[in-house]
Amino acid sequence: MFSNTQRFKLNNIDDDGKKPNFLSILGVPGFFCLDVWRASMGELIGSAVLVFMLDTIVISTLESDTKMPNLIMSILIAIVITILLLAVVPVSGGHINPIISFSAALVGIISMSRAIIYIMAQCVGAILGALALRAVVSSSIEDTFSLGGCTITIIASGPNGPVIVGLEMAQALWLEIFCTFVFLFASIWMAYDHRQAKALGLVTVLSIVGLVLGLLVFISTTITAKRGYGGAGMNPARCLGPALVRGGHLWDGHWIFWVGPTIGCVAFYVYTKIIPAEHFNAEYGYKHDFVGVVKALFGSNV
Repeated sequence: MFSNTQRFKLNNIDDDGKKPNFLSILGVPGFFCLDVWRASMGELIGSAVLVFMLDTIVISTLESDTKMPNLIMSILIAIVITILLLAVVPVSGGHINPIISFSAALVGIISMSRAIIYIMAQCVGAILGALALRAVVSSSIEDTFSLGGCTITIIASGPNGPVIVGLEMAQALWLEIFCTFVFLFASIWMAYDHRQAKALGLVTVLSIVGLVLGLLVFISTTITAKRGYGGAGMNPARCLGPALVRGGHLWDGHWIFWVGPTIGCVAFYVYTKIIPAEHFNAEYGYKHDFVGVVKALFGSNV
């Protein structure tokens, strides 16, 4: 999440003053950089712990007798995410979410190769976290709460037999898009802008990230109030882990948890290109910016 041109110098274009070749523009050398793969271990372990903790929180709060389990769940999620980010930031930059990695690659903070490696590590970590959770919960808990995974609908008992309850796919998709954009705009933006990150401090920024995510979980589960809808995922890897381990109805509408965030990331990137340069990256100049890379590929100086 936090990065500067020196930190990712190994992947930057033209860092040595040399004319970049086709492979370096695409960030291909990053796939052969041992340090990038070593850093991805932080993403893998962080994602595994994240999935285990978040899904445990989802199950335990829904299982409790509290009147507003979604409020308690949101608060606990905010705390856990903040702690995990503080643990992973020194290792890999603290993404533990494909949304952040993909968005950072589009904006130009990291290379696309680093983003791809991180996302793969996050997905593997999410699977391991889901497997760890499955190993410690009973089969009845696993069935009742779908291993804490991301759901659009569930099969519930009705007066005339089993019925499918939940949210319409269009509504769920829009929630993913909106929540992803708000997440990036309201919190990750502070980490991307080095001036704000430096002024606010690491702990403050990461606390805001956790708080915003917790609020979005609370909002998405409250405004819909639909049984069967688990709230906005805002982390495709976290949704993938339980879906692969548990299967079944967790695959119903699973594409939404990938397509929605992707659209939200692109929308946020468009926003960063619209605002005046002096309000964002004028001092640092992110060399991996997607449009900049495309221009470099085609030899454009525009």
